[in-house]
Amino acid sequence: MKHRGRHRRRRRGRALRATLAGTALALTAAATLISTSQAAGGNNPGSLAPVTAAAETAKFRLHDDLTERGTLDTLTRAMGGNVGVHDVLASADRTMRDHSECDAAETAALPVKPTATRAYCWDQEDATTTQWLPRSVTTSGDADDDGLWGPDRVILSGWARDGRGSGDPAAHRDLARIAFIDANDPAHLTYQWVLLVAPRAGGKDFDAVRTGLSGMVWYQDKLIVTAHDSLLVFDLNRILAANVGSSAIGRVKGGYAAHGYQYVLPAIGSYRLTGGPCSTADDRGVPCFSALSLDRTSAPASLVASEWFGSGETRRPARVWRYPFSTVPGRGGLLATDERGDVRATEAYETDATGVRGVLSYRRSGAVSADWYIDRAPSVGGRHGTLWRQNASGAKAATCEADETHACWGRHTASLSYWQETGELWTLTEGATSGGDGSALGSAGGRVLYAVPLDAVDDALD
Repeated sequence: MKHRGRHRRRRRGRALRATLAGTALALTAAATLISTSQAAGGNNPGSLAPVTAAAETAKFRLHDDLTERGTLDTLTRAMGGNVGVHDVLASADRTMRDHSECDAAETAALPVKPTATRAYCWDQEDATTTQWLPRSVTTSGDADDDGLWGPDRVILSGWARDGRGSGDPAAHRDLARIAFIDANDPAHLTYQWVLLVAPRAGGKDFDAVRTGLSGMVWYQDKLIVTAHDSLLVFDLNRILAANVGSSAIGRVKGGYAAHGYQYVLPAIGSYRLTGGPCSTADDRGVPCFSALSLDRTSAPASLVASEWFGSGETRRPARVWRYPFSTVPGRGGLLATDERGDVRATEAYETDATGVRGVLSYRRSGAVSADWYIDRAPSVGGRHGTLWRQNASGAKAATCEADETHACWGRHTASLSYWQETGELWTLTEGATSGGDGSALGSAGGRVLYAVPLDAVDDALD
């Protein structure tokens, strides 16, 4: 997708970065109120260990399975045509609270060091629901290098419905929705929900996509999300509008319903792991997908992925790896495939950091290789996590001045996304409904979307 006025927008991006320092002062005061005495920083994971054996790298291999265009076109016609991202933003009916309006639990979820320069809390209904969990984040900074999608600055936040809730009908479990956040005005963010669905019956109907949505990347016009043992692909040019306000999902009398939501985003295909069912038993089998992020500093740009294991004695080291995006005309936003339609990882490592909830790769100008940022959850829920920077030489993390641990990152954080235009690292916290080990903690609270300059992360390292 081509954009006009790119130089003007980059100047606007520099102006935005200039405002972050002042905002940071306000958030620093809030962050100093956070107690880190009950946090545990965890052991230093050391250097990354390359995974190079052919038998091991083969476990990351994917196979491309795209839906026929005719099926997608049939569904589009039946539902009255496509809706643009700008139109979805224009219909936003919920407002995010600025950091000054966040409550004590939300403020306490912010990182201790470095402090956030921007922070937002959700509409009260979404901030307190125990049925949905915020799991992932990506932005128009991933989608296009000028940071905009058309005229808009956009943040996408993926949420998964928690099927563990009592009394939740089977048809409503494990749904996935995305908050399309209008971030054009940093002081006033609004959002609209879009439900993820999959076409069926040759495009005459659709069903819900059921995934934990723990990772998500928006690159060019495609959105790639995790589905445990596969990746699902969506086209941001194919958003559709439901016309029946029913709790049903799919074709109903009078048109199409989307569980009460106004919009749906149909999957256009998937990437399936070819090595068989994934396993969370250890780091020797086919990995189950957890976190995703985009690396624009690789050539070509690449999709970065990680796996995650459980809590307690079963916590194990994880693998992190990357897939290249295609540079073939007509395959914008899709992964690079060989003649058989397979996608192969071009780089893979094992990290001794356990409980990985987010991963990011970034190579600075002149550097021989990329640094990998690993978001490590604590072994006990309710505590702050640790953000490690790892490479072949070792690992570093910030030290909290209050208790001299490395548990300085946010509480219950999930997903990392780097906004290249502004230099910001974005993440979000799941809240008290989920501990760092994935266990339920009870009522919701402490959900916050925040940004930290990546330079500030590096400056805070030991």
